[in-house]
Amino acid sequence: MAADASDASTLAVLAPAPPQPQPRGIYLLFGVEMWERFSFYGMRAFLALFAADATRGGLGWSQASASRLMSFYALACYSLPVLGGWLADRFLGTHRTMVIGACIIAAGHFTLALPTVPTFFLGLALVAIGTGFFKTNASTMVGQLYQPGDKRRDAGFTIFYMGTNVGAFLGQTICDYFAERPQWGWHWGFGWAGVGMLAGLILYLSLRRKVLAGIGDVPNRQIAAATERPPAEPLTSEERDRLVALLVLFAFTIVFWMAFEQAATSLNFFAQDRTDRMLGSFQIPAGWFQSVNPVVLVLAAPFFAALWVSLARRRREPSTPTKMAIALVLVALGYVFMVLAARRADHGTLVSPWWLVAAYSFHTFGELCLSPIGLSFVTKLAPTKMVALLMGTWFFATALGEFLAGQFAALADQIARGEVFHLLGGQADFFLVLVVFPIAVSVPLFALTPWLRRLMHGRDT
Repeated sequence: MAADASDASTLAVLAPAPPQPQPRGIYLLFGVEMWERFSFYGMRAFLALFAADATRGGLGWSQASASRLMSFYALACYSLPVLGGWLADRFLGTHRTMVIGACIIAAGHFTLALPTVPTFFLGLALVAIGTGFFKTNASTMVGQLYQPGDKRRDAGFTIFYMGTNVGAFLGQTICDYFAERPQWGWHWGFGWAGVGMLAGLILYLSLRRKVLAGIGDVPNRQIAAATERPPAEPLTSEERDRLVALLVLFAFTIVFWMAFEQAATSLNFFAQDRTDRMLGSFQIPAGWFQSVNPVVLVLAAPFFAALWVSLARRRREPSTPTKMAIALVLVALGYVFMVLAARRADHGTLVSPWWLVAAYSFHTFGELCLSPIGLSFVTKLAPTKMVALLMGTWFFATALGEFLAGQFAALADQIARGEVFHLLGGQADFFLVLVVFPIAVSVPLFALTPWLRRLMHGRDT
């Protein structure tokens, strides 16, 4: 019996420890992010279509002007998180800043539901300001659930990112359905977006004390003062290296988002005007095609997670910079389908919706190589006293990409008419740029990867 006990204790030591469960707070943050993204993507699905509509109570603008509206709106939504992150780091803490943002977002959507031009612009401004307070701090709170070196961090961010995509799918399906149905109208879509944000706020305030007690209450600057060096002390050499690596990668992500975020503008108008959307007697709303992205992401995410784990076991998992370079290649490959679709549509026929489905699928594969790992990456490399600020900077890079996406989409008709250049002719030339440019940018990122990994000082895992 003694020998058996000894063997049992030896096996207990040698056996791998069971995986630790995720903190309960991650599931609440999943739900809050889901509802916030319900409201954000629900409105994004039809905002440009509303601006370009002249028959059902829209603004009646040109598609170029509607695309520029999207570019400025997205720039505001994704650049203001820098301010929100700074306020959270120094004064408010992530919890208070996020609650303030949720309240402002809900107010903005309900203001948009009022059918007047002044309330439209006021509502857009409120949503953008509220997103600035909310967006960076929800992501930062996920990172605050884990201690440095906690192996559950990446999985936690994956769960959180699933909330983004579940919310995006539901919002784009529900809000856009009401917005594009003649018996309801655009402002019903805006109103449903507000309902989603209000639901997320109620959920958060109801359960926060149980599963997130203490998380996000203290500004990160005060945490840094207690656990590291005084906040006013300069960054160390290693911290500066990590900061440089982050900023370089932020710059490359701008190009990815410029291509990816054509979904709300040029691809949305292609779905509306050049795609056969009839399914029997039912006409698929144009905005619904954007839902391909979250559906494919949820289905493909387990495959990508298993792929990274399998490669890691063989010590062949790509580094974060390499994954981001692969993302640029994948988003470019998606536009190969759009070049082919545009060639057919330029002959005056409505094309199969499967062209858009194929393009969105490859864009989603690229997103899986860049976005969820990027959120975790920021919390790994950023100094504690400025983690929310740098999370805001990550979203500011997205803001620049979104702005360029809308500005480039505004040139679609000019490029199609051959006024800028002429290669294939028609709208195929517009999409051809989105094939060539991301691939060209991926080349220097592949080349810079060894240097970037040295700057990370082993924090890429």
